[in-house]
Amino acid sequence: MTEPTGPLAGIRILDLTSVLFGPYAAQILGDWGADVIKIETLDGDMWRYSGAFRNRGMSGQFMAVNRNKRSLALDLKHPDGKAALQRLIPTADVLVTNVRPAAMARLGFGYDECRALNPRLIYAAATGFGQEGPWAKRPAFDEIIQAASGLASSVGSDDEPQFVPSLIGDKICGQALAGAVSAALFSRERTGKGQLVEVPMLETIAGFNSVEMLGGYAFDPPIGPPGYKRMKERKPVRTKDGWITMLPYSGDNWSAFFEAVGRPELIEELQVRDPVARAENIDRIYARMNEIAQGRTTAEWQEMLLRLDVPHTAFARISEITEQEHLKAVDYFAAIDHPSEGKIRQARPATKFSEAPPNLHRVPPRLGEHSREVLAEAGYSGSEIDALMAARAAGEG
Repeated sequence: MTEPTGPLAGIRILDLTSVLFGPYAAQILGDWGADVIKIETLDGDMWRYSGAFRNRGMSGQFMAVNRNKRSLALDLKHPDGKAALQRLIPTADVLVTNVRPAAMARLGFGYDECRALNPRLIYAAATGFGQEGPWAKRPAFDEIIQAASGLASSVGSDDEPQFVPSLIGDKICGQALAGAVSAALFSRERTGKGQLVEVPMLETIAGFNSVEMLGGYAFDPPIGPPGYKRMKERKPVRTKDGWITMLPYSGDNWSAFFEAVGRPELIEELQVRDPVARAENIDRIYARMNEIAQGRTTAEWQEMLLRLDVPHTAFARISEITEQEHLKAVDYFAAIDHPSEGKIRQARPATKFSEAPPNLHRVPPRLGEHSREVLAEAGYSGSEIDALMAARAAGEG
């Protein structure tokens, strides 16, 4: 453990979240220096048991979104466990939850109850659907949101939708929630007031997807079909010995590309200098590029495209991503010694702050590892903590 150094150092966050959306947001805030207390059931976050692990309850997927946190195991249905959280809320700046709002209210920890305990509290609710809509009480998971937001339709088609093979909705919304909490904290600095912050997954991903995918439907009435044609045409390009992605973007890029490959006649034939005509001809342009690409090796293409300043890259295998040239040079993936899990690999915080650089100050916690420590900070004596443990109102690792 080291001292947190990020811009949120000194901020305390109660993290009542599980799986991915909420924990990822809380981890970002922890990366930025906040003291994040992860409050788990006595069985722990179910994400602890998903994926590969050396020791039960410490899966790689769990550890990827739960570093820079302390773990406090509480049974919030037990009156003494509930009382412990009530004692912690006045000490916190932020409470983050992805428990459905109705369930939080039944537990006695809805926004109004928490605000009564701490008027300056930022209460951040990670929800599946906006709480003013008819789907407010529905459960939501990543694939549900990909389907309902139009994302699956835009990745595949209306006739054959496809999911992005990544929990992209959870992760995008996690980043949105971290930003929203930061903005609310800034607002509190100016006004002195806490507030309720809600980040609903469906609305967030629908807005994210609409940026380019509404297409002609961005106008009322529509002036063209939905979708972004270029994204359907942009695919991995086969070379003589592998794959590359080439992305000549401007008229100058395309002209330089066709000149360099000895096909200058295509500049006029495909009208690549005119952005409107280029967009209309994009399927023909990419077809030509795909044909031409097969005449050189991936290395030969990279040398040429780098010289021409045309955006490009070879494809990285996920199994080799830690050895990717740029990421390795910036030491992005950290090898960390975990006291129970041995050597683990973590992606460092990507955001840079020149005056308050984030750091990895805590390894991912074992379930209830910090229960005694956090309860003592809340004013419980040793004998009182023993009693909580004996009553199964709290647990320890």
